[in-house]
Amino acid sequence: MTMLKKIFDPGNYDNKINFGLLFLRVTSGIFMLTHGVGKLAKLIEGGTIKFADPIGVGPEASLFLAVFAEFFCSFFLIFGIATRFSAIPLIITMLVAGFISHAGDAFAAKEKAFLFLVIFVTIAIAGAGKYSIDNFINKKLEHK
Repeated sequence: MTMLKKIFDPGNYDNKINFGLLFLRVTSGIFMLTHGVGKLAKLIEGGTIKFADPIGVGPEASLFLAVFAEFFCSFFLIFGIATRFSAIPLIITMLVAGFISHAGDAFAAKEKAFLFLVIFVTIAIAGAGKYSIDNFINKKLEHK
């Protein structure tokens, strides 16, 4: 299997699983997108950026990485575009949120990041399912 086919592999499941993956992708993508919209607005505003720097790359780069994951990758997840690949920045972002940004906080403060982490890891393993742009692209790649 070529690298391109691996990126767009939606998985091969029955309809119940495909609907479940669609529901999981769309709902988790929309929920995460709500976090990304505010960060995108902050990035577009410009000026002095005040944002956490949990991995030591600077507040501007941290904000850019968070926007990329929480806004753009969430959008890709909703529509099932390069789903497995798109889940990776979301997984990394949730690992940083749960284990670094909220390291000293009570579990209740980390719980949302860990829940998203479990969802995004599941999506990365399973793929987008039949009801996705990945499936459309995968079929086109098969006919080449």
